[in-house]
Amino acid sequence: MAQTRTTTDVLITGAGPVGLSAAAELRRGGVRCRLIDRLPARLPYAKAVGIQPRTLEIWDRMGLARDVLEAAVAMRGQFVYVNGRERARIDLALPPEVPYGFAALPQYDTERLLEEYVAGLDTVIERGTELLSFTQDGDGVTARLATASGAGEEVRTRYLIGCDGAHSTVRKGLGLGFGGGAFPEEYMLADVEADWEMPDGYGVRSIHRADDGSTDDILVCIPLPGTRRYRMSTLVPPELSTRAVEQAPAGGDGVAHGLEGARAPELSHIQAVVDRLAPEPATLSGMRWSSVFRISHRITDRYADGRVFVAGDAAHIHPPTGAQGMNTGIQDACNLAWKLALVLRGEAGPALLGSYDAERRPVGEEVVGRTVRHATQGIEADPDDPRTVMLREAQLLVAYRGGPLAGSPYGPPDAPQPGDRAPDCAGLTGTVAAYPMRLLDILRGRTGHVLLLYARDAADLAEVTGATGADGVPRSPNGMPGLRTVAVLARDAAPTGPGSPGVPRYLDAGGEFARLYRPDGPTGFLVRPDGQLGARFPLAATGAALSGYRTALSEPT
Repeated sequence: MAQTRTTTDVLITGAGPVGLSAAAELRRGGVRCRLIDRLPARLPYAKAVGIQPRTLEIWDRMGLARDVLEAAVAMRGQFVYVNGRERARIDLALPPEVPYGFAALPQYDTERLLEEYVAGLDTVIERGTELLSFTQDGDGVTARLATASGAGEEVRTRYLIGCDGAHSTVRKGLGLGFGGGAFPEEYMLADVEADWEMPDGYGVRSIHRADDGSTDDILVCIPLPGTRRYRMSTLVPPELSTRAVEQAPAGGDGVAHGLEGARAPELSHIQAVVDRLAPEPATLSGMRWSSVFRISHRITDRYADGRVFVAGDAAHIHPPTGAQGMNTGIQDACNLAWKLALVLRGEAGPALLGSYDAERRPVGEEVVGRTVRHATQGIEADPDDPRTVMLREAQLLVAYRGGPLAGSPYGPPDAPQPGDRAPDCAGLTGTVAAYPMRLLDILRGRTGHVLLLYARDAADLAEVTGATGADGVPRSPNGMPGLRTVAVLARDAAPTGPGSPGVPRYLDAGGEFARLYRPDGPTGFLVRPDGQLGARFPLAATGAALSGYRTALSEPT
């Protein structure tokens, strides 16, 4: 096999939603990367369909949210039936300040939109290209590829990210553990239309319990874009069991997870389950695809080894309950990408990359445990109050308090603190635009950290002129490259006055910023590129706070 040798900053293997998200954030950060996938084309399967509000916030910052919203359908709730009787109606309600609700979009459309986005950043998926092996040293990683043309290629890259799924070549190459197990049940998936009159935007979870309390039949229907179209999942009948024809799961590695087998269920197989369990009579039609699949629950023992990382299903797999998997993987990718970009630009030390595992692996552990509980007991059995359950399912409670980058808390303990999600808020007005804006509008398109300065009087902004110049870019040695500064003035303050004239100012006309952020006098908030708070501090201590945070980027605790 002929060999060519190439170089890049980051090689990403696996062009699903996680790999595409990593490429998008790296390219936004000015990093060279290559994105490869062994498949010759995007798969036409719905697979992961749930889009969480937190993911939409991330995509808003990228400028992708509008395209997703135009393609997706709203997920408003779910009806739960047990032995033919309605047991619960779960409404996916969130506080009014949350900018996005829950949505559903087939995975092939999610991948299409992300693929178009990264293409706009001069990055294309190298299809039919497979990672065969890799070695790493102190300066980088050498990867061997097999390309679509049949030629071999040796790539020298500074970092390698494995977004290559449950049977990850990267995870295996690192020798990482993948502890957990598999559910004994096998399932069918199908993308079909149902002619029932169930409310738009509501899913269905209907189960049958035997006399001993065990579940022996199940039907789960998730709305998809289109007229009464759903992704339905059910137990596999004996005649379709892959265990009857396959001795090992796909991948040959003992990980029983994902689409399996050559036997695709027919419409009649799904119809039979609907006849038994649907809340009202329905005739199915228009089946676009179907498959048999298995579910495992596993998590790797670490997310990184040297210059090589794993993200998404390569790091954690679990039941699809609550649509947590793909969304968690996208957040993995975004968390890692902004840190890699800083290191590759020389704006942070390599030790920063250790915070990826420290921040994201606990999230993966929590998601795996919770989805297993919900899969066996139902989300309605969650002991927490409904508001907490919904915020957690929306992934709005993911936080890194106490993590290696979270500075000291400041202000009310129940206010957003370092490590928490930076809340969106509405009602911000400028001096020119005649309409109110959201904080997301102000953050959209920015690739680095953003410093929010809250004050009741514009004169208080003079406190930070030593840390930022007239254009909002740091000038002192304590500043951070690429930082942008935005001032938010209290609702009764004058939007003009002394202070840094080049720093954009917005009036908290509705008082929502003050209500959600609960500033303790003139207060600064440093927002990370992934939308989490990096620091919170009094304005008088801005220089010291930025210096401390920059030290944390180079020397995480």
